[in-house]
Amino acid sequence: MPAAFRGRGEALDVTTATTGVAGRYASALFELADSSKALDQVAQDLTTFRNLVAESADLARLIASPVIGRALQGKALLAVLDAAGISGLTRNFVGTVAANGRARDLPAMASAFLAELARRRGETTATVTSAVPLSPAQLQQLSDALRSVLGSNKVSIDARVEPDILGGLVVKVGSRLFDSSVRSKLQRLQLAMKGVA
Repeated sequence: MPAAFRGRGEALDVTTATTGVAGRYASALFELADSSKALDQVAQDLTTFRNLVAESADLARLIASPVIGRALQGKALLAVLDAAGISGLTRNFVGTVAANGRARDLPAMASAFLAELARRRGETTATVTSAVPLSPAQLQQLSDALRSVLGSNKVSIDARVEPDILGGLVVKVGSRLFDSSVRSKLQRLQLAMKGVA
């Protein structure tokens, strides 16, 4: 277990409740990243990792599987990180989380870290779900549009990929939901057709 996380990981793993575990791990990583002046790098690494999990059903199964042992799970995750160019603090964190048997919580930990970073920077966070990954140019256009709609100077986009929505976007900002997905349109059409029949 990497030395930077040895004390924190063991102390955090004492809890038996899964509620709040992701937040506690994310807070520990946040403190280490802040003291190491690596907040932006860790945020970028976690975004990359989360996108990899969203885009790969095999990787999602790997981290969720209770059958795969901690050692093998950790080794596989570190190989994925190496291939993605993720190193340093984020790599050590993922290795520690896997060694503690919490790999299934990694996407939630990444989201909690990114949400805390956005909150501390005074950014509004918008969760954007699309059927396919959005390009950097599309993300920038969306960010600009959300800034003008929300009246916020800073908008952080938490981009997620969910092929089930078929097309369009689902944007969630706080308790507000903007759903222009093809799936929702088809569901509304289906309901309307039931009313006619």
